[in-house]
Amino acid sequence: MSCTSQDFTMLEIAGDLPNSLNESSGVVNLRGSDNFWMINDSGNTNELFEVSETGAIQQIITVENAKNKDWEDLASDGRDNIFIGDFGNNNNKRKNLGIYTVAISSIKNGKVKAVKTKFHFEDQKKFPPKKKDRNFDVEAFVYAKGYFYLFTKNRSSEFNGITKLYKVPSQPGNHSAELIGSFETCMDSKKCAITAATISRNNEELVLLTHDKLFLFTNFKGDDFFNGSVSEINLYHDSQKEAVCFKGGTIYITDEATKKSNGNLYRVVN
Repeated sequence: MSCTSQDFTMLEIAGDLPNSLNESSGVVNLRGSDNFWMINDSGNTNELFEVSETGAIQQIITVENAKNKDWEDLASDGRDNIFIGDFGNNNNKRKNLGIYTVAISSIKNGKVKAVKTKFHFEDQKKFPPKKKDRNFDVEAFVYAKGYFYLFTKNRSSEFNGITKLYKVPSQPGNHSAELIGSFETCMDSKKCAITAATISRNNEELVLLTHDKLFLFTNFKGDDFFNGSVSEINLYHDSQKEAVCFKGGTIYITDEATKKSNGNLYRVVN
């Protein structure tokens, strides 16, 4: 895999997020809409928020049959279905990992029911494993061609920058997550742990997010994402960035609120 660096990228604030989205952990944009869908992470409500590009809430939808154990990312098929990743696993000991599928067309009176895909990692034998082997937390995934692709957030005591890539069928049931690849970001756990992912509509560009940079993967074949070209894009902005998505050809990012300010919705500008 060839690797290049881009040093001309900046973030532009598109909107200020409200207090109700102070722990934004996932964002998607559906084809034909100017708005975004967002979620909060662990311990928050089981709700989807439709938000304008300026940060104004348009509607709040309750996912009736889903608990927010640790919602960490959103993905979509670009049309009607939104996928909620309930797979936050900081201590690497969860056994109830899953992904909820929500059809936007099924929303009635501010409520919707979800279908759950359960999964377990094919190579995890202990819950939790030894501290040096804790690489089963997930905060990032994408959907493509009938499968979910999960990228781990490395929490091993001897951080080595490796994010593992797993493949899960997007059908209901209890599936084994197949390990199909890995990628080394860098050796700094504060700057190179993966917090979110997104893929372009044509499945030709994959983005992995950290707190201060993007990894953009292109020129890959099928789902061999790490066997192509990669660009490391420094954002020159360090915050708790937990969500990323494409809207058309533009990348958008959200970060969490701090004691001094609300979180923001950013667009990436070259």
